[in-house]
Amino acid sequence: MEQQPNLDYIKDLSGDDIEFEQKFIAVLREEIPLEKQEYIRCITAENFKDTASIVHKLKHKLNILGLKEDYKLSVIYEEDLKKGDASLNDKFLFILNKIENYIKNL
Repeated sequence: MEQQPNLDYIKDLSGDDIEFEQKFIAVLREEIPLEKQEYIRCITAENFKDTASIVHKLKHKLNILGLKEDYKLSVIYEEDLKKGDASLNDKFLFILNKIENYIKNL
């Protein structure tokens, strides 16, 4: 079964502070699309070192959004990219599209 993003971690972290939650969500809304664009630019250019760096940043957002299995995949993918292997690109792009669509609808 495919995992779905959620705000459980953010809600736990906020301790019912709605203003904090909204600020956190605003940061995700701003950063995720930009990091996705940068990821696409770097992977298209086959700049695997920089792509790995972007995956590193994004993987923490996956964890924040409750995507434990997707996080595990991103850990593997980051290491693969460091070795010049981009074979998990399609799976990672699917994850990025999923979280981008999710945050757009919050």
